[in-house]
Amino acid sequence: METVVRVEGKRSVQVLSDLEGISQEAASLFVNASRDSVAIRRRFVVAISGGSTPRRLYTLLSTAPYRDQIDWRNVYFFWADERCVPKGNEESNFKTAFDKLLSKVPIPDGNIHRIKGEEEPEKAARAYEEDIKKFFGMSGLPVFDLVILGMGEDGHMASLFPGSKSLEETDRLAVPVYLDKPNWNRITLTLPVLNNAAQILFLVAGSSKAAVLSEILGDGEKKRQFPAGLISPIKGNMTWLINQEAAGKRIG
Repeated sequence: METVVRVEGKRSVQVLSDLEGISQEAASLFVNASRDSVAIRRRFVVAISGGSTPRRLYTLLSTAPYRDQIDWRNVYFFWADERCVPKGNEESNFKTAFDKLLSKVPIPDGNIHRIKGEEEPEKAARAYEEDIKKFFGMSGLPVFDLVILGMGEDGHMASLFPGSKSLEETDRLAVPVYLDKPNWNRITLTLPVLNNAAQILFLVAGSSKAAVLSEILGDGEKKRQFPAGLISPIKGNMTWLINQEAAGKRIG
């Protein structure tokens, strides 16, 4: 499988032919990042996302050979965002990860730090923020070893949407996001938290995202109108894994 790779400073862009290629590359990256983090810090702390794109990644990580290369006792899962639904709801980001991955690997229950979407949004966001602070044992910004993000057709990522006041948040780690029906209200990590990660991984597939992705990966200021274009790691690295459809003619 041919891969187009472009490295620009802290940002790497890899164009693969399809979602399977994206998922396999992401699984290898996950394995390597977990090994490095456990070797250095004795733990690997990751924040994951929902949506359809990462599902194949979660399935791969739950099966050989990837499953057997990860020290699950020292892997800790958080979520970049969550819908305000019970954990058993089909729309729950937790349920997706649990069904595809967490229920199939030997990870201790205490290593899973879900967002309690069944609670009132503000209460859930505050509780999640306190959980993060307690886990990292600090009052400033946490440093996730890896944050896995997707991107919507409108350029949103996690549950940070274009024009949202949540994009301006600088003090809190997690905030509620209130949306009109038929969408669910949500809880999301904030930009400062995401940008403080050691490594950020974007998974993007589909031709419907090509136009926005072209702006975000471009050199102009237009990318800043999209939440995904505001991701710029302070100290860490960022990798974009995208398929040919999402890349379009500009990148591929």
